[in-house]
Amino acid sequence: MIQRIVTELGPWAWWVLGIVLLILEVLLPGVFLVWIGIAAIVTGVLSLLLWQEAYWVWQAQWVVFAVLSLASALIGRRLVYSHGRGSDQPHLNQRGQSLIGRTAVLEQPIAEGRGRIRLDDTMWSVQGPDLPVGARVRVTSSNGRDLTVEEA
Repeated sequence: MIQRIVTELGPWAWWVLGIVLLILEVLLPGVFLVWIGIAAIVTGVLSLLLWQEAYWVWQAQWVVFAVLSLASALIGRRLVYSHGRGSDQPHLNQRGQSLIGRTAVLEQPIAEGRGRIRLDDTMWSVQGPDLPVGARVRVTSSNGRDLTVEEA
């Protein structure tokens, strides 16, 4: 059946396959089928140019399609992931990191390197130099649970 379709459509079979893959990419987004669809269309272009050649048998076409699919997928992956995906809120789910640079007043003194501050509605454990209650501190880093502070 497939051989009959390829024989009847000739080089246009690759174009049909490419368009079907591109339509599937729209229906099932994932940015993968687009690269295989592009490879099929390029194979179709080559088939239009080489259809009458003796060496352009269906096995050669499939090998070219496979190589082009792999190459376009690798190039496409590089294109998609090479752009720095900056965010307007880079610390959205990293609350401790978003507090770096903020200042607060000590709620509990820093004694032996540990104390507590209140930022917004949360009490945070802090590490830093020994300071009395009421001292103003600036957050310099976060390890996820504790904040490191210095005198502001």
